[in-house]
Amino acid sequence: MKTFNVGLIGMGTVGAGVAKILLEKNSPLHEKLDCVPALKGIADSNPEVKSKLNLPSDIFFTHDAKALLNNPDIQVIVELIGGVHPAKEIILEALQKGKDVVTANKMLLALHGAELFSQARRYGKSISFEASVGGGIPIIAALRDGFIANRIQSILGIVNGTTNYILTKMTKENVKYSDALAEAQKMGYAEKDPTMDVEGIDSSHKLAILAKIGFGVDFDYERIYHEGISNVEVSDIWYAYELGYTLKLVAIAKKEENMIELRVHPTLLPHDHPLSSVNGVFNAVCIQGSAVGETMLYGRGAGQMPTASAVVADLVDVALGRAGITFGAMKAFSGCCERVPISDINQIKTRYYLRFSVTDKPGVLAKISGILGNYDISIASVIQHKAKETGIVPLVMLTHLAEEGNLQKALDGIKQLDVVKDNTKFIRVEE
Repeated sequence: MKTFNVGLIGMGTVGAGVAKILLEKNSPLHEKLDCVPALKGIADSNPEVKSKLNLPSDIFFTHDAKALLNNPDIQVIVELIGGVHPAKEIILEALQKGKDVVTANKMLLALHGAELFSQARRYGKSISFEASVGGGIPIIAALRDGFIANRIQSILGIVNGTTNYILTKMTKENVKYSDALAEAQKMGYAEKDPTMDVEGIDSSHKLAILAKIGFGVDFDYERIYHEGISNVEVSDIWYAYELGYTLKLVAIAKKEENMIELRVHPTLLPHDHPLSSVNGVFNAVCIQGSAVGETMLYGRGAGQMPTASAVVADLVDVALGRAGITFGAMKAFSGCCERVPISDINQIKTRYYLRFSVTDKPGVLAKISGILGNYDISIASVIQHKAKETGIVPLVMLTHLAEEGNLQKALDGIKQLDVVKDNTKFIRVEE
């Protein structure tokens, strides 16, 4: 049986999972393939890592990544350290040394993917990154290969397990955001500093990768709109539920004629939408294609072994020569893709959920609806519950399709009304 030697840089949670699969004696890889990826060396800067590993004597361990980069017996480098630096420099040097690269680094690909892809093409090598989005869900392969005959029209995804776990807990157990976050941290689903997840930054990195592969265009990552879940209140989840909607943090990509919409934010979905039933740490991505129609891929979006599974799938593609052929043929990796603008968030048109805190007086609804009407915003439905002891009542509305810029102007005007006593909550809706 032929082998294909792998150098693994970064022995965190996912790295340990990759090593476990590659070192498994009865691995399904040996049952299915005549050429298998074989772990040759590991590099990690943490001096305690080696003592925790029970490595065979033929596996080289080092604290210096350059030892693997300079090893002529290693054909592919797996980068699993994350972040931008030194990951970017490691990948560039690996390509220069004539090695293919496999990575799970969504931040690096979102910010510097075009440069890295261009360098890989220059040196005749490939960069594979299935594990960068969706954990064990083969979403990159689906967009790149399975849907190659389609003009992708839209991509909607729940691509962050931490935020989905928090929102699921808030919805199912009626707990406030801070308590749900604390539980996610206790369970190991959220970092001590959860900012990247809960503010939608991680999802925006993943959305950039999906849009790049799905639409085959370049764009300015910094123009992607992202908004997190830290200001979500349980009351809005339940008012929206009463109106027939479920709240999720959704990454949204839509292709228009001369521009694209790329945005991440809390989103209300109808109860019967496929993404509405995706709960806990699971991820799912809905793709609308010109030939295939609507399809959804669903599974564990994070975790050691699901993500390691995706890394090893990429290694197999490299070992069998498929990665190089695909990378060399796809225009998305050429560095010469059409560059298109991202729509400003104020230009998007969608429906909106609005919650006002108003005094319990006659004529309040007429005043608010009058200002909304001045900006071409019509009301589809209204919920008004009993006033609290303070005389303040929640007034909940669902609008018809409206432009966000107009909505913001209307809300500025409504804020000036003496009957409105708190900041208005609004959530975007996707049908």
